[in-house]
Amino acid sequence: MSVAGTSRGVADLATRYSLSSASEAQLRSLLEYVAGSPQAPTTLRDPEAILADHLADSLVALELPEVRRAHDIADIGAGAGFPGLPLAMALPAGSVTLIDSSSRKCAFIASAIRLCGVENARAVHARAEEWPDGLGAVDLVTARALASPGVVAEYAAPLLRVGGLVLAWRGRLDPGDDEAAERAADVLGLELQEPVQVHPYPAARHRHLQLMLKVRETPEGFPRRAGLARKKPLGAG
Repeated sequence: MSVAGTSRGVADLATRYSLSSASEAQLRSLLEYVAGSPQAPTTLRDPEAILADHLADSLVALELPEVRRAHDIADIGAGAGFPGLPLAMALPAGSVTLIDSSSRKCAFIASAIRLCGVENARAVHARAEEWPDGLGAVDLVTARALASPGVVAEYAAPLLRVGGLVLAWRGRLDPGDDEAAERAADVLGLELQEPVQVHPYPAARHRHLQLMLKVRETPEGFPRRAGLARKKPLGAG
């Protein structure tokens, strides 16, 4: 896809999600920066692939009214800044914290925030389990390509206010993952919602968004020590 074609693709996303011209310009700057920066922590370099697999796949969350209503958002395992940066650009009235345990990734996110002029986003170098400022302070936690839904639930639940939501990107649904997530959610004070199938771009297959609602306070003892959510998942077995 040419530069002009990629620009049209960003414009199409802005139209699809009713975004402002300022948001569209920020998205275009982000795409160009990721495509052109050797420091970008992603294997995708082709602008067309970045447009589809990063920008479109992030912004498809805007199809959920709950996402558009969220004000305080935490993107855990933010990587190269997706979905957090596109969502910050699309939701300028919100506040987005992008959290990653890699200092290199956080440095890239911070540079993208400066370059694209995203005033409502910040990068935090931390593990989700070791971010005390976020405990009980967030409306929405997002996680894309991070872990199974049950593990994401454990990372996210302590950060949420009651009434807040976890949003996990999923591929093909797996009944075993669903059962494990149900068990973990029950322990953590979350309620699993029905996954929503989405089509962020024409070639996308088996894409789903998984919401989990925080219905009661997460019990004492969470978050557990860093690393335990993966090593000893709550929903296992």
